[in-house]
Order: sequence, then C-alpha cells, then structure tokens
Amino acid sequence: MKVFVLKKRFIIILAALCTVGAAAGFFAATRSTPTFRVGNREIPIYCVERGDNKIALTFDCAWNADDVENICSTLDAYNAKATFFAVGDWAEKYPDAVKQFAQKGHEIGNHSYNHAHYKKLSESQMLADMEKCDGILEKLSGKKPTLFRSPYGEYNDTVVKTCDSSGRTYIQWSVDSIDYGDASADDILRRATTNVKSGDILLLHNGTKNTAAALPQILKTLSERGFEFVTVSELIYTDNYTIDHSGKQIKNNN
Repeated sequence: MKVFVLKKRFIIILAALCTVGAAAGFFAATRSTPTFRVGNREIPIYCVERGDNKIALTFDCAWNADDVENICSTLDAYNAKATFFAVGDWAEKYPDAVKQFAQKGHEIGNHSYNHAHYKKLSESQMLADMEKCDGILEKLSGKKPTLFRSPYGEYNDTVVKTCDSSGRTYIQWSVDSIDYGDASADDILRRATTNVKSGDILLLHNGTKNTAAALPQILKTLSERGFEFVTVSELIYTDNYTIDHSGKQIKNNN
C-alpha cells in the first residue's frame, strides 16, 4: 500500500511538472519581452523579419551637435523618421538638439548617461545609469524612452537581462555604416546601402565628419529602392514573436 501511495504521488507531481513545463514553453514562444536565450546567450533585436520594405535609421548621439540641423532637414526632405539614441551627458550639453528631435516627430532612445562600458557595471549601476539618462531625455522631450542601446554596442547576459527586466527593449543593428573617424561620404554611402533588406536597422552617428554629407544620397538611394523609413518602435513587434540566433525578430503566425 505504501508503495502504491508513493507511486501515485510521484505520478501527480510529474503531471504537474509537465503542465508547468508546457506552459513555460508556450510563454517562451509568445512572450512580449525583447530578449531570448539562444544557445548560451541572451539575444537582443538586431533586425526584424518583414516584407513591407520598412527599415529604421538610427543615430547614436555622443559627440557634438554641429550637424543636427542638417540631419533633421535632410530627414524632413524625404519624409523620413529616425530613432536617435542619445547619451545623457550629451543631451545636457545640447538640449536644443533633443528638443528638435522630439519636435520633428523622431524617436529618442537611451544610450546611457556617459557612454560607460556596461559589461563592467553591476546590475544596480546599470539601472541607475539608465534611469539618469531617461530622466534627462524625458525632461527635454516630454516622453520617457522605452528603447536602449548600450555604448559600443557591447552586451552580455547581465546587460540584456537588466534592460529586459526594467521594461526597456534592447536594440542593436544589422547594417553598420562605420561613419566615424575619417570615413568618406562615399564609403558611408556604400556601407549604408549595400545589401539592405526589409526590416533592417541601420547604424549611423551624428557629430561625425561626413555622415550629414552622405545622408541625402543614402536616403535617395534607399527611397528609390522602395524602402520606407520608420522609427524602431514602428518597425519591431511588441508581442507574439521569437528571435533567432542572428537576432532577427520573427512574428509568430499563431
């Protein structure tokens, strides 16, 4: 009798565990959080699987604001919206630039307070840094950022999980213009327009030598190929999706 009771209890416990496991599997396949564990790593969003020719231009803002007026005017000319990932202390130095982004209808994302190496920070230090930057950007734009991009694009599991648990969406990029330093306008154009596909997220910077000069031709070239420029939040999915090993966000069919 004791053996029978033990077996019965084991069966009940096993059935309960299977039910929980199945629920957890379903949740992982449909959850609305921005990160997924692939292999041994947490993977953020690099690009999005789409078939509508929508792409997102993103600018990391950390150096100066000399070209902000020019960049905004060019975006206006092509009816293009972009996402600007601003560093907090940059925003403090150039508040009018952040206000202009907001007034023009562009999206503003968090790029840390002072461009620190996030992989060297603890979870509490990361959260404090994100909040400090958010506070500055919200005060200037009237809207709290929901997107985050780590300085240098570096991340590990702790960085991504911390971003995720705080309700922010971590955004990387799939096309790198490598527009800083002495990069020529022609080279920036080539890297920013070669092999671009629907759902790509392009990385650019403001405050560089030639990005503003290359931007009109970038927009012209991609527009002629039928691409539409939207903000990152308009590009990504917010629920019922998965992320593959490459960081591509894929909408579930169910």
